Amino acid sequence: LCCQCGVPIPPNPANMCVGCLRAQVDITEGIPKQGTLHFCKQCERYLQPPATWIQCTLESRELLALCLKKLKASLSKVRLIDAGFIWTEPHSKRLKLKLTVQKEVINGAVLQQVFVVEYIVQSQMCEDCHRIEAKDFWKAVVQVRQKTLHKKTFYYLEQLILKHRLHQNTLRIKEIHDGLDFYYSSKQQAQKMVDFLQCTVPSRSKSSQRLISHDIHSNVYNYKSTFSVEIVPICKDNVVCLSPKLAQSLGNMSQICVCIRVTSTVHLIDPSTLQIAEIDGNTYWRHPFNSLFHPKQLEEFIIMDINRVQEKKKGAGAGARSNKHTLAEAWVRKTSELNTDHQYFCCTHLGHILNPGDLVLGFDLANCNLNDEFANKMNPHNIPDVVLIKKSYDRTKRQRRRNWKLKELERDREGTDTDDERQYQDFLEDLEEDEAIRKNINIYRNADVPVESDTDDDGPPRISLAEMLEDLHISEDATGGEGANMMT
Repeated sequence: LCCQCGVPIPPNPANMCVGCLRAQVDITEGIPKQGTLHFCKQCERYLQPPATWIQCTLESRELLALCLKKLKASLSKVRLIDAGFIWTEPHSKRLKLKLTVQKEVINGAVLQQVFVVEYIVQSQMCEDCHRIEAKDFWKAVVQVRQKTLHKKTFYYLEQLILKHRLHQNTLRIKEIHDGLDFYYSSKQQAQKMVDFLQCTVPSRSKSSQRLISHDIHSNVYNYKSTFSVEIVPICKDNVVCLSPKLAQSLGNMSQICVCIRVTSTVHLIDPSTLQIAEIDGNTYWRHPFNSLFHPKQLEEFIIMDINRVQEKKKGAGAGARSNKHTLAEAWVRKTSELNTDHQYFCCTHLGHILNPGDLVLGFDLANCNLNDEFANKMNPHNIPDVVLIKKSYDRTKRQRRRNWKLKELERDREGTDTDDERQYQDFLEDLEEDEAIRKNINIYRNADVPVESDTDDDGPPRISLAEMLEDLHISEDATGGEGANMMT
């Protein structure tokens, strides 16, 4: 019989029934039934004392371990058998933990008890988010510059940064007239950005640091680091004049070449032979060359007659040729000189898309004053009269039919003008025309523009729906994690 209430029981060392034993002894005494967790809303991390912030989704093993560490000292006198979460509404700022513990009580009897610990989630901004909000506290800056009039390379670089999510650790991004400044809270993050830039665009970098403070007792130095990254000043569709030595090393190319794209290297094509070459950053800085024209000097020509040229015989030591282009000889006339009989003859690499009557943009070398050290030393017979760059399409029609969009970096701007908008439209058109660049960036479908059938074969090039991504909008929970599993 139970010594307290007289109920018949199986014999046990305490000679008490379970009810009386629990009334006499509370093994959860001393274990707090309430606790506090600190949560940063900005970065959605929880504070693990004393100063570590960790990423946890709701009801995850990491969050369970964090909650149990708060009770570690008080749980040392009992044996923890089981622990798990009780479902709470995700925005309630409450987490409930169901614990099962055992302890040896009177005369060696083992008592097991289940109880609930409730945690209140309090908001507290972490140090990293404090620095981001302050916008003035930075320890390293990466200054990216390109001395050109066109920002095509920067627009391409922006999409690469977005795709690889390298903008997440920046405290601030500031746009100035010839580049971007990225501010960071640590030198390691800035160095990571510099390494990424050197892998994705042809560039060179320099670093410097300035002493901010010095503690003579602990020998701690505080520096502000500056990384200067200069991108090669050549953009897509530029006409360049190579040095004789460089042209010879690239397989006896013509010195007058067209830049067809800029990725981690500068891709050049010789419009008279279709010979192609790639120049990396190191080669460029050893043999620098400049663009002969800026984009505003593009003139519109009309194709009067065009003949595809069969494969030309390769010269001695000639390099690889492009398979995507077709060599052609064309007679063109400026649209501004249609009332005259003046025509120009030229070789072009655009034979696969040009037909008589098409409009094409190009540069007029016959009637211009070339101010370039290599071009001035060239034989005049080797300089073409006209270099054709790209086929001209109706821009308003292209904009109306464009059913895709790109994401942009959030940055502080000095102010945009119509020239910036024109350059951005040029970049979007380049994406439609060049599949090689499209593969490296994320393109999103624009639901506001209706999808048209691709039956217009003579129209401008377009991006297929298969290459577009759906623009997802994920609603995030206020207590961490995106749509976390709620276990009962």
